[in-house]
Amino acid sequence: MAKQRGHIKYTGTLGEVRHFKIKGNKGFYAGLVGGPTAEQVKTAPGFIRTRENMSEFAACAMAGKSVRVGLSSLMRQMSDSRLAGRLTAIMKKINIEDGSEARGQRAVLVSQQPQYLRGLDFNRNLSFNGIFAAPYILTANVDRNETELSIPSFNPLNSINIPSGATHFRLINAISLVSDFVYNSATGAYEASDPGLNEASQIEYSTYIPVNATTAPITLTATLPGAPSIPTTVAVLGSIGIEFSQQVGTEYFIFKQGNSMKIQELF
Repeated sequence: MAKQRGHIKYTGTLGEVRHFKIKGNKGFYAGLVGGPTAEQVKTAPGFIRTRENMSEFAACAMAGKSVRVGLSSLMRQMSDSRLAGRLTAIMKKINIEDGSEARGQRAVLVSQQPQYLRGLDFNRNLSFNGIFAAPYILTANVDRNETELSIPSFNPLNSINIPSGATHFRLINAISLVSDFVYNSATGAYEASDPGLNEASQIEYSTYIPVNATTAPITLTATLPGAPSIPTTVAVLGSIGIEFSQQVGTEYFIFKQGNSMKIQELF
């Protein structure tokens, strides 16, 4: 692949030469136009492995998106820009674990492989454990449709990495559901095994707590609406987080920095 060093900067195709930028690299690059057509990729025998990979990648992307959609109201302040890609990569690891189906049809059995999502920080640059060091316990009820976050009394100045200017914080307990994704041979596509439950969630916040005063014991209970019956093909994600704000008068303004959240457990 050639690299353009001159002063003329452009992208696109000129004759049989295609010019382009590569994210993260300086300068402009050039390469010959070519490669298989879309029809060849879809039908040619030589691309069967490519089609298998594309099919499973689509399933992994859907499963990863379900995690983000279930907690969509928190994603803006809690996640980094690469979360979607990281979740897809995790789902691919789960996908590979399925040894019961042929390549291109392997299921994404989130419910059977909780270890891959457990402990995931939504912002890889801001670990929840690095922000919040107070003891806590997260449990689920026997029906898996309710989680309880219990935190004994603690001093925020000793147990929280508080961003400069923050006057208050809120703790978060979030329960969300992600269905397994399985291949439907009739439609030739992947589908959620339990679409009615997939992406369901409930998010509970504590009150605004001053950063400079010892807290009372905190209990946050998140119950899914309607208390649904959850089958074994649906994973229950228990996520915990902390959100910082600054009080101005009677209003609280959320900080852009310091907020952190992770998947604590799968039930």
